[in-house]
Amino acid sequence: MRQFAHAAGQNPPPDVFEKSTMECTVNWVPATGMGFIAETGSGHTLMMDGAPDGGGRNLAPRPMETVLAGTAGCTAYDVVLILERGRHDVTGCGVKVTSERAPVDPKVFTRIHMHFTVTGRGLAEAPVARAIQMSHEKYCSASIMLGKTAEITTSFEIVAA
Repeated sequence: MRQFAHAAGQNPPPDVFEKSTMECTVNWVPATGMGFIAETGSGHTLMMDGAPDGGGRNLAPRPMETVLAGTAGCTAYDVVLILERGRHDVTGCGVKVTSERAPVDPKVFTRIHMHFTVTGRGLAEAPVARAIQMSHEKYCSASIMLGKTAEITTSFEIVAA
């Protein structure tokens, strides 16, 4: 924790730089070729594997695929939560993510498109569009980070439940 100098009798300012931490441990599983097991701080495991042309055996998603999956999960979570808090009758939410990466290392994402399919009863376009925009601009840490290197676009469709 940072220390602040302050006048006697006054409270120090709140630490606006207080960090929220997360951890993950990743271990290579040599018998799989280029397979890795990640254990998250919440105690869950996730297998990842490399492409066959890089020594992998296609046993699990590629690490960069998990980045996209995590981003889609993050933004879908936000959209559902925002709609539910607005008392909208949302019953489903899916996101199809397509992307392009730089042709040379580091092969960062350069374009990402997220297409949302939101299912519910009586859902109007405006609250769905707003929920997606709020996730994209304010709440989804993953898409906001990826937006530093990639152009991120969104679209959506509403399906009546």
